[in-house]
Amino acid sequence: MQLWCRRLCQSRFAPFRYENPMKRRIALVVAAGRGTRFGRALPKQYADLAGAPVIRRAVLAFLQHPGVAGVRCVIHPDDASAYEAAVGDLGLPPAVHGGPTRQESVRLGLEALAAEPPDMVLIHDGARPLIDSNVIDRTVAAAEAHGAAVAALRVNDTLKRGGAIVTATVDRNGLWRAQTPQAFAFGPILAAHHTHAGADLSDDAAVAERAGIAVALAEGAEDNLKITNPEDLDRARRLLDCRALTVRVGQGFDVHRFGPGDIVVIGGIGIPHDSGLVGHSDADVALHALTDAILGGLADGDIGSHFPPSDPRWRGADSAIFLRHAAALVRGRGGAIDHVDLTILCERPKIGPHRPAMTARIAELLQIPPSRVGVKATTTEGLGFTGRGEGIAAQAVATLRLPPED
Repeated sequence: MQLWCRRLCQSRFAPFRYENPMKRRIALVVAAGRGTRFGRALPKQYADLAGAPVIRRAVLAFLQHPGVAGVRCVIHPDDASAYEAAVGDLGLPPAVHGGPTRQESVRLGLEALAAEPPDMVLIHDGARPLIDSNVIDRTVAAAEAHGAAVAALRVNDTLKRGGAIVTATVDRNGLWRAQTPQAFAFGPILAAHHTHAGADLSDDAAVAERAGIAVALAEGAEDNLKITNPEDLDRARRLLDCRALTVRVGQGFDVHRFGPGDIVVIGGIGIPHDSGLVGHSDADVALHALTDAILGGLADGDIGSHFPPSDPRWRGADSAIFLRHAAALVRGRGGAIDHVDLTILCERPKIGPHRPAMTARIAELLQIPPSRVGVKATTTEGLGFTGRGEGIAAQAVATLRLPPED
C-alpha cells in the first residue's frame, strides 16, 4: 500500500517493517464519551457487537498485535462497572478517568502514560471496533518515518457546500477522511496537548498540526468505521458476519444400478417402479450424492469413510442417517448449510411428480428452508448406462459457511 505525507511523498512499504522493532508502543484507547447520538442508556462503546462489547473488540485488536506493547484506556468515571464487565479479564492497567471533551480525555491519558513513557503512542477511538492489524501496521510505519501519522481514506465523493441549497462544489483533490489510530512520538504529542489544551481541536492530528508537527497519512480501511448510531452498529454486525464465516463448496456424485424390487428410493422418497436399486444402504443415489457434497465441503472424506459398506449395520439402512450425520458435522464446526443443488440423471422413473416431496424431505433432513434446496432431473437422451435404463446417477453441490480455521 502507499502512504502519503501531507508535506512529502512517501515511498511504498512492502512488506511493512518497523524501523526499530525494539521501540515500545502503547495504544491509548479513548472511550470517555457519552455518545448522545447513539440514543441508548448504555454508551455505545459498551454496546454488544456480535457477542462482545464494542470497546473489547477495539482493545483486543491492539493487545493481539505483536508491535504493540500494551493498552491503556480512558473512560468516563460513571462507566467503571460497565468497563470492568467489558475488559476486566484482560489484565489491563487501571483505566484513566477522562474529561468533558475528547481532547482533554486524551491529554489526561497521555499524562497517565508519562510515568513510564513509551516511544510511541497510538491513540484510538474506543468506538472503532473493527480496526485491523494492516491499518495498525501502516500507521505505525508512517509514524516511524515521519514522527506522526493518521489513518485516513481519500475522499472519493463529490463534495457540496451549502444549506438547503448548494452554494459551491468543493474540490476533493487532496482531501481525506481521518480515522484512528493516530500514532505519534510520545514526547512531542504530550507537549502539543499541553500547549494547546482547551483549543477544542477535532482530533489529535489537528493538535499535532497546531504545534507544527508534520503528520503523515497512512491508508485506513472502510471497515474501520466509528459507531455513532444504531445503524452503524448494525453495519458492524454485518461486517463481522462476513468476516466470521468462509464459504466452502463441495460436490458429490453417485451411481446405482437397477436390480430386483418394485420401489426405488430417491431423495428420501419411495417411488413405485418395476425395479429396485442395488447398492450401499437403501441405494438412495440422491441422498448419497448430497452427503458426499457436504462432506466434500468439510474436506472430511466420503460416505464410505464414515459408514463403511462392509459394516453390516448399514445394509439396507435409511440413507437419511448419512445426510443427517453430514449436516450435524457442519453444525458441530459452527457452520451452516447455505444451499444444496441436486441433479438426478435417469430415463425412468419420472422425477417431476415427486420433486416437491423430495425437496421437502431434503430440507427437513438438513434443517434448512425448502427455498435452499434445488432438485432437478434430466435424461441422457438415450446415451450411456442411464440412457439404456441400467441405473440412475445423481450429482450434487453443497454451499457451506464455516468459521475460518486460523
